[in-house]
Amino acid sequence: MRKVTYTVSAEQASRLLGDWYDEGPAYLALSGAFRALILDGRLPSGTRIPSERVFAAQSRISRNTVTAAYGLLRDEGYLEGLRGAGSITALPGSGTRRARPTSVTTGDTGKSIDLTVTQVPAPEPLLTEAVRVAAGHIGRHSGELVHDRIGLRELRQTIADRYTARGLPTSVDEIMVTTGAYQGWGLLLRLLVRNTDPVVLDSPTHPDAVQAVRSLAGRPVPVALGLEGWDPDLMASVLRQAKPVLAHLMPDHHDPTGLVMPDDTRRAVIRVARSSGTLLVADETLSDLTLDGSAPTPLASFGRRGEVVTIGSLSKVFWGGLGVGWIRAGRSLISRLAALRGPGDAGTSVVDQLTAYVLYESFDSVLHAHRRRLADRRNHLAAALRRDLPGWRFALPRGGLCLWVDLGERIGPQLVSAASQYGVKVLSGSCFAVEGSLDGYLRLPYVLPEEKLAEAVGGLAKADRLVRSNGQSGRPLVGTTSIVKGAVRA
Repeated sequence: MRKVTYTVSAEQASRLLGDWYDEGPAYLALSGAFRALILDGRLPSGTRIPSERVFAAQSRISRNTVTAAYGLLRDEGYLEGLRGAGSITALPGSGTRRARPTSVTTGDTGKSIDLTVTQVPAPEPLLTEAVRVAAGHIGRHSGELVHDRIGLRELRQTIADRYTARGLPTSVDEIMVTTGAYQGWGLLLRLLVRNTDPVVLDSPTHPDAVQAVRSLAGRPVPVALGLEGWDPDLMASVLRQAKPVLAHLMPDHHDPTGLVMPDDTRRAVIRVARSSGTLLVADETLSDLTLDGSAPTPLASFGRRGEVVTIGSLSKVFWGGLGVGWIRAGRSLISRLAALRGPGDAGTSVVDQLTAYVLYESFDSVLHAHRRRLADRRNHLAAALRRDLPGWRFALPRGGLCLWVDLGERIGPQLVSAASQYGVKVLSGSCFAVEGSLDGYLRLPYVLPEEKLAEAVGGLAKADRLVRSNGQSGRPLVGTTSIVKGAVRA
């Protein structure tokens, strides 16, 4: 029998399953609901699920129904273990892992409409002018013999001041400049994670976060995002059992789901991480992109100093090619991270840092225009989907860069292939699964101009009709609640 990653209680399993009964025999609906959770990685391989007796009592259904459902799942290879001896989730044929892209950025310059990227256009002519001004200041640093591995003080002070303005007092010594947010995540992994150490991640999450863990021989442990997003009780259970050193969360405008962690949940997650001795890493790459309502309060504001490390980047406000991010952490951890860099990583380009410092002078005006443009494009994409693909489900996110769409059936890979025939490049949900498939979902960014988004939706509608008319549909997503919070048939 495979190694147990963690155990879920009957109450936790019931919350993940949601309103699982649809129609027909109850045991088929229940097995379908469990199967969907296992395939999507929300009950990852190696999870011990409740016994038949305990789950039947919690759910107030016949034990015979649960026994029949579990038996079917064992026959199909989704459960291991003997009746009465515990049931462990599995993926049939999981000895070979499906290959996934290491990044969602393709850099395609062809005529196809590329919905695989979430890069924002550079603010020109502002960027060019910032580079020119930065070049004029390079002389102040060209005589330095050692490249500063922590970053230019003036840029770190500017970043620290923005945190302070957001209600999170921060000193310049608590900031280290990196070459993007994911370099910061990689440095934290290199410093704190040893071979096969468990690292907790949201499920789904950005593929680069998962790839970084695997490339450094860590063991990704997914914690499912349910209908309400993060479940502190489930998080506490996983942290207590897996005992991870690190947990990577994206609490603000989560990529790909668009969820925002409520304040009460932020407090609860920090409490459970404190109890398990787990260091929380909050990826705030998208925190500035609030399109509706008030901006989220930084996760670190709810904890004690040093309990939450924050990583961020300028890529989603200014330009991905700028290559400037940061880590916000305690002084001691910053010093250890700086010592880890080099000789292959001597620090972030001085020219890029100076350019970022100049751009910060226009941060608020650029961000305001950027938010207005993104809100218009988000609404345009949503309207086009409601018109041309009324069977797709999604919730309008408060911010971020994409919609997370529930297709209703596991046809994501077929749809991706068909869409390419109509000139649209798109990613299936499987790219964002820590484990399992999430093949019933698509991520649709809204960074392109409105006319391109409308054209893309037209191509997706043709692809959808082709896939379903040819009988290429996968298993329906019956018997489980969509992870798209508040999703309705548009």
